[in-house]
Amino acid sequence: MESLDPNILPYVIFGGMALGALGIGGWVVNTWLRIKNGYPIDGAWGQALHPKVTTQERERISLLTQENAQLRAQLGSVTDRLETIERIVTDKSLRLSAEIDSLEDKRAN
Repeated sequence: MESLDPNILPYVIFGGMALGALGIGGWVVNTWLRIKNGYPIDGAWGQALHPKVTTQERERISLLTQENAQLRAQLGSVTDRLETIERIVTDKSLRLSAEIDSLEDKRAN
């Protein structure tokens, strides 16, 4: 078995240190980009380090969540209406008139 050339040892040590430095530098840049773009930064046990969430922000999130639910309900209603209008516009006139007559008969009873 041939031994390792002693002239290569400094290159191996420098390569290992360079890899470690690149890893640490990448972590720093990743963290900086996350903070810059507003992504939350978590600690070792999952606690939020940045950005801090205040009670005012929690209330705003709650209000936005409620508004989002209302808007989704309205969107569902508008989608149902649009489907009805599309069906009215695209159906043949005979079928449409038959459905209108059946609705009028139901209303009369």
